[in-house]
Amino acid sequence: MTNGGAAAAIQAIKAAGAVVRIEPRDFVRLVERQDAALVVHAEPWLFRPGHRYLCGYKGLCFYAKSPTPLSFPGSTELVHARSFWIPI
Repeated sequence: MTNGGAAAAIQAIKAAGAVVRIEPRDFVRLVERQDAALVVHAEPWLFRPGHRYLCGYKGLCFYAKSPTPLSFPGSTELVHARSFWIPI
């Protein structure tokens, strides 16, 4: 990676903030703690197998990857994204 590329990667990580990877069952429990959680979901595709999920909670961004779709409470707002990128 060039110096410019490394600097850009560092800036991307700073902009994204902390991303915490947790197990799918823990992700569901975290969403259940919230009254009206917002969850971003990206379905699997050729180069990205597995269902991927993002959710903010108390200033942190939580990430989980699951081989099968996760189920959330009815009050959860689920946003379907074609893809997303996290600096992990």
